[in-house]
Amino acid sequence: MKSLPIIFENSEILLVNKEAGISVQGGAGVSHPLDEELSRQVGQKVHLVHRLDKDTAGLLIVAKNSAAAAKWIRLVSGHDVSKEYTAICIGIPNQDGRESKEGTLESMVEAHGRQQKALSHYRLEQTGIVPPPDGTSAQEGIPLSLLSIRIETGRMHQIRIQTAQAGFPVAGDDQHGDFKKNKQLRKAGIKKLMLASTRLTIPVDGAMRTFGIPLPPHMQAVADKFF
Repeated sequence: MKSLPIIFENSEILLVNKEAGISVQGGAGVSHPLDEELSRQVGQKVHLVHRLDKDTAGLLIVAKNSAAAAKWIRLVSGHDVSKEYTAICIGIPNQDGRESKEGTLESMVEAHGRQQKALSHYRLEQTGIVPPPDGTSAQEGIPLSLLSIRIETGRMHQIRIQTAQAGFPVAGDDQHGDFKKNKQLRKAGIKKLMLASTRLTIPVDGAMRTFGIPLPPHMQAVADKFF
């Protein structure tokens, strides 16, 4: 397995840019999890501060020791860390039948076997369309939206569930999204989950510092082609 990109490091944490398809933690049937591979890469045991789904790419905070992990878990859960994602979704957000440039998603989602409140804020960056197959009606094209989404709660699959509830599911999500449209999108080359953690704002040396990454290649290719 190739080295994991580290974009920031201090005495307490590492910020890692995780590729889609890598599990963050080991378990039954999981090979090469991020926590084990990164521990080997840096020569010491590392501790996960928060998690990303296997198919979600992007920025992840990893602590260098258990004390740092406890501190940063408190910071994340206490809203001292701001997490912003980029998603390519099926459909265009709307309110009262009109395109919505920004909005708030507030709902209950099932996480760890119970219903929990989830809160996210989205901003519409661009719209695009996947053209219909040759010989079909123009109405069969699939509209796409490129969204920036900032989450205030960290529920499991929060963005995937809330965007699906709101009618603009993340493209490539066959668990919570639109299976029928995903099947059409795969024919157009959209085969992976279109979700990435692209910006983290964290307290460093007494100040808030923002770290950002470009879209992962599989998402950038879709943006270049359809937006």
